[in-house]
Amino acid sequence: MSVTTYHRLSNRVRVLVIDDSALMRKLIPQVLSADPAIEVVGTAMDGAFGLKKIAELKPDVVTLDLEMPRMDGIEMLRAALGKYRVPVIIVSSQTEENARTALKALSLGAFDFVSKPSDSASGHIDAIGAELALKIKVAASAGAPKMIVSAPTETIRNLKTYTSRRAPSRVVAIGISTGGPAALQYLLLQLPADFPGCLLVVQHMPEGFTDMFARRLHESCALEVKEAHSGDLMLAGRVLIAPGNRHMKARRLPQGDIVVLDDTAPVNGHRPSADVLFRSVARQIGASAMGVIMTGMGDDGVEGLGEMKGTGSFTVAQDSESCVVDSMPRAAISRGYADRVVSLSDLASVLQAQCSSWDRVTPEHASSSPAGTTTGAHVGDGVEVEPGNRRRSS
Repeated sequence: MSVTTYHRLSNRVRVLVIDDSALMRKLIPQVLSADPAIEVVGTAMDGAFGLKKIAELKPDVVTLDLEMPRMDGIEMLRAALGKYRVPVIIVSSQTEENARTALKALSLGAFDFVSKPSDSASGHIDAIGAELALKIKVAASAGAPKMIVSAPTETIRNLKTYTSRRAPSRVVAIGISTGGPAALQYLLLQLPADFPGCLLVVQHMPEGFTDMFARRLHESCALEVKEAHSGDLMLAGRVLIAPGNRHMKARRLPQGDIVVLDDTAPVNGHRPSADVLFRSVARQIGASAMGVIMTGMGDDGVEGLGEMKGTGSFTVAQDSESCVVDSMPRAAISRGYADRVVSLSDLASVLQAQCSSWDRVTPEHASSSPAGTTTGAHVGDGVEVEPGNRRRSS
């Protein structure tokens, strides 16, 4: 029986594991064997062997280490996506260099990533088994990669000519998960340097990745992009990325709208959570805000988007066709929380139109200050505003 014929008869997700570590080539199939819906059909010790195994075994999903001899992970990823169109999940150690490479892989079209535990070299990788199995099954159901974003050019990087200190015309809260790094890069590349809105972004990503992710986006687009700190002002042309493992909330003050961070419990299994951001924007900013829910699995952000819609905010969901995984926006659409459904290719023009046509709403226009906030102190970048009205210099 040929591989193709067997594949048609099997309902299990066929996985190829590529890792230069003999231990990992043993342990990853071992932890995946606990899921009856997954079958590891082969392993390979580097990218060159991996490409031969893809052609031979025709897996549904590939797991890929980044640090390998001969052909490294990025080179192999380009070939796998370009020639074979197979979903690839990065499984690699969480070092600074690997984080940088993993972000590059995601921008090139890798489906998702899973960080190996710090003690994985000792054989302890059971902790990632459930996460990896879930992402493999979602990747298999999503099918071939839908979008690959080219690396930014020097021309794009050099468009950044100024940093606005103006209040934004509109605050745009964005919740995004699987498929987000490439989608966000694509979106931000389309927005001009004089974009009048401020973007607040929750991207599900581990601690240690988000600062590097923000810096990568900053270098690739015309806007100012930074990992958020408590007390950061919402400014026109600014994009604030919620840090990994911290919630980000909006707060309205007479001196200017700011973001604050907190370490309260995860919501929907996530910290940061899009629901936390959306609910705070609904309560603090209200109808002058805009909510966007994009590609991602699960339902984080769905009810928060509904709360934004209930306060008069304009709400948008990315369409299924342009999502890597459409669970989050599909849930919002099905519950009637999206005013408009938009493809990724059209989203930038919608943001530009909505933010350009909206009369700027500043804190002075608010009828009252949020309960529990102090209005007399100066607040701005570099001042951390903690829950309970405690402030400290950062």
